[in-house]
Amino acid sequence: MDKSALQKELVKMLGKDKVLCDELDLMYYSYDSSFLTKLEPANPWAVVMPHSTEEVQQIMKLAFDNNIDIIPRGAGTGETGGCVALKGGIVLDLSTWDEIEEIDAKNMQVILRPGVIHAHLNKELAKYNLFFPPDPGSSQMCTVGGMVANNASGLRAVKYGCTEQYILGLEVVLANGDVITTGGMKARCIKNVSGLNLTKLMVGSEGILGVITKIRLRCWPRPKARGIAMAVFDNLDDAPATVLDVYQAGVLPSGIEILDSSAIQAVNLFKPEINLPEAEAILLFEVDGNPPSVEYEGQVIKEVAGKRARNVEWSTETKRMAELWEGRSITATAAARVRKDGSRIFAGEDISVPLAKVADTLRAIRALGDKYGIKVVNYGHIGDGNVHTAPVINPENPEEVERVMQLVHDIHLLAIEMEGSTTGEHGVGAVRRQYAEMEHGQAWNYMKEIKKAFDPKGLMNPGKLI
Repeated sequence: MDKSALQKELVKMLGKDKVLCDELDLMYYSYDSSFLTKLEPANPWAVVMPHSTEEVQQIMKLAFDNNIDIIPRGAGTGETGGCVALKGGIVLDLSTWDEIEEIDAKNMQVILRPGVIHAHLNKELAKYNLFFPPDPGSSQMCTVGGMVANNASGLRAVKYGCTEQYILGLEVVLANGDVITTGGMKARCIKNVSGLNLTKLMVGSEGILGVITKIRLRCWPRPKARGIAMAVFDNLDDAPATVLDVYQAGVLPSGIEILDSSAIQAVNLFKPEINLPEAEAILLFEVDGNPPSVEYEGQVIKEVAGKRARNVEWSTETKRMAELWEGRSITATAAARVRKDGSRIFAGEDISVPLAKVADTLRAIRALGDKYGIKVVNYGHIGDGNVHTAPVINPENPEEVERVMQLVHDIHLLAIEMEGSTTGEHGVGAVRRQYAEMEHGQAWNYMKEIKKAFDPKGLMNPGKLI
């Protein structure tokens, strides 16, 4: 089936309002937030916006019978090229399928469709004094389906973990149109060890095994209080050492963020009124829970961090907490300010390393930046060793582009050398698939066999993950 015939068949099947065929519309779907898709945009043959499991089945069967690639897509906020049709095919835009079907407060869970926005979900759950803890920086834009597909985590993974810990069951349409329900056909239980854990297999599979069409998600009670501590360090090594000191003192913050000197400079250039203190590193500790425990843990953090830090400030006052947190919240945007003609690119931005090697990793990244003549802004979720690297270049300069791609390659190799991972939370997509065998060894071969079992024709999001 050629492109024109496919488009006509999809319109006939779903109606004009659910199919995009215009070249300008298709161009919009040729990229996500990754630098890769800015360099190599790739248009799909058609975009469809299904609103029922039956419609997804119809699309999948059509694609399967005609050997056409299927690429699931959420809000397109990903940074790895994971939702882009590298070689044509059909993009399934699930972002408009955004119904919250049921909030089962008595059983602490919610059932929803994949297009629900993270922030909207938590707004609705708040009415029942519940919340979905993983907190990606793109909360106002990203879909829960995208979070599941990439096993997203974010700012509060230290205490609350990743998305996978909250997924109780999924409805998935497979490549041939079959529909499976993981976690139990009729289950509403929280604990279930029956059968192979297909739910965990699907979470983080980045659309290469099937299309997630329904999510049964566990919720937690909302904490009643919150506090933030900011610690300022003149010695980079003292920052990760302090994180370990806090853990050993018996405190588990909900989040621990680091800004090194490059990030501090970027924030102050972008928004001078924030006026972060000049230092080798700043740590932000967030604590949540009941008011007495929050106050107690905050004082412990202040005392423990004060042994190494130049200065420590603790606050539970709403306005001051917002001021303390603002510097971290704008870092990704601020990064480009370290160079007047620069743009921050997303190419290798979320490596993960052991906590004990964070300082060495940051120094090594600085050295690589100097080696290639590229400014790099470093920050991240230090509580779980997740380091964000933000190279800043002139993307219109081909020679700079070549140098930054080599820099990014070396950063990925550095992560593996440091006994870490090439990605801590943003996924593999097309950007990091070349490191899969190096990172996983023999297990990589078995991953490919699992892929074949679910997708024998190789039509599901090809060229991604493995």
